[in-house]
Amino acid sequence: MGGFPSEAVWSRVLELAGGDRVLVDRTAAPQHTDPLPLPGRLTELTFYPWPPATLSELALGSDAILVCGGNTANMLAVWRLHAFDRVLREAWEAGVLLCGWSAGMICWYEAGVTDSFGPQLAGMPDGLGFLPGSACPHYDGEERRRPVYTELVRGGFPAGLALDDGVAAHYVGTELRELFTSRPEAGGYRVSADGEEPLDVRRL
Repeated sequence: MGGFPSEAVWSRVLELAGGDRVLVDRTAAPQHTDPLPLPGRLTELTFYPWPPATLSELALGSDAILVCGGNTANMLAVWRLHAFDRVLREAWEAGVLLCGWSAGMICWYEAGVTDSFGPQLAGMPDGLGFLPGSACPHYDGEERRRPVYTELVRGGFPAGLALDDGVAAHYVGTELRELFTSRPEAGGYRVSADGEEPLDVRRL
């Protein structure tokens, strides 16, 4: 998802998940502890001071795993240190819906555009690689996202998917099935060295 989900988008996510048991990961921004205003049976996951002994069971017993926004690079480092990247792949292959916004969008791809290393946006080439290519959230929500991403891709960064805030991309395996949103003007784009290609977006 390009940004925090609306009520309609989140309802569609739960529908796709086939249930409301959601494991919430805030590793990218552990300082944010306020309850999420999202319906469902939400279980918070934390790696502090250490990961739970039932980490794999928590993931595989969920209908969806929701990854919140924040520092993508820090999050991936923690996940890899505790082998949660392997747990996530096992959950994905078992049919658990993986989702998220911002950092929780970028992480599933081979590469992404991030502010993990400072206030200036940069390319990050070492995502989980569950999905091919690269990703860029907040395409219309942050002034520098579009020019930085398009410049990176023109310079050899992997081509990929850009989403405006409020737009969600639904994949089955590694196949993009559809984009959907409740925002009337929000869009999604294939971005390659040849430029942008607007994609069809279903309005909820």
